[in-house]
Amino acid sequence: MKYLPEERAKELALYIIETGATVRQTAKRFGISKSTVHTDITARLMKSEPDLYDRVRLVLDINKEERHIRGGEATRKKFGMRNSECEIAGKDS
Repeated sequence: MKYLPEERAKELALYIIETGATVRQTAKRFGISKSTVHTDITARLMKSEPDLYDRVRLVLDINKEERHIRGGEATRKKFGMRNSECEIAGKDS
């Protein structure tokens, strides 16, 4: 992906808006770091395309609100637990 940084920022933003992807998923998809995705969106896109920035910011804010849920799901999947087992495990510790 050899683009000008502003072009890359626009492409990343459009991908996030279309798919609802997280910063981590976007970084993996484009083969760049999470820091690069974050910098492109927050710094470059805000300056070059403020309307697009506002749209992608909405998706990122939703992802941020939901991240604790995704983390819990990942833990259950990793350890093969059901919700009731996770609740019991959490109370004992």
